[in-house]
Amino acid sequence: MGGFREPSERVDLLAELTRPPFVGIAAHMKNADCVMTMNGKRIMFVMATQAEYGPHLRAHFTPLITGVGPVEAGIALSMALSELRQRDLLPDVVVSVGSAGSTHLEQCGVYQVSSVSYRDMDASPLGFEKGRTPFLDLPRTLALPHLVPGISVATLSTGANIVSGGAYDSIEEDMVDMETFALMRACQQFGVELIGLRGISDGAEPLTGFADWTQYLHVIDERLAGATGTVLAWAAAR
Repeated sequence: MGGFREPSERVDLLAELTRPPFVGIAAHMKNADCVMTMNGKRIMFVMATQAEYGPHLRAHFTPLITGVGPVEAGIALSMALSELRQRDLLPDVVVSVGSAGSTHLEQCGVYQVSSVSYRDMDASPLGFEKGRTPFLDLPRTLALPHLVPGISVATLSTGANIVSGGAYDSIEEDMVDMETFALMRACQQFGVELIGLRGISDGAEPLTGFADWTQYLHVIDERLAGATGTVLAWAAAR
């Protein structure tokens, strides 16, 4: 698939994107297909949408599809980790794979997340630091301590909004997404490590429609698959 999709193809892709994730979760949990074992380590892959899960990634793993945004991501991963723990199949590592936006990183480049912040959180009128959750003993920015050698790193901002154009001006992180902070918090509750991989799908120009996000997903699919292979080799060697 290349360039912009035909209208009928865009409708099909939109249907995939908006399909409720919970049926997929039940199917994956039935046989724990979303967890693989490498050198005695259990690894679980997580993605937000089917639209980002192309043929190259399909050759490497079966992901848990959470749905879009921090609420859906947090709910879906928490449900999955809870069930896996009950079955003594809790993963050692969760690998979050997907797209992100950036105005200055290489378009279609792949980066691993070095830290993540939550841009939606703002209790500053009460005297709290913007981005920091009140009464929670955590910093504004959470570091992902396990970085895989050979993959470029970048900081990430998570929120429930699609960022475009001038909206980037208020964000200091390198790239933006809609799930990783929530995934990180779910992993922390279960004592599971998180690795984040993001391919830059947009941000060089303001978004004008759905196709501006999807037009390079086939390129990102291939490049993320290469990075996934690096992660699996790293996990196997630990």
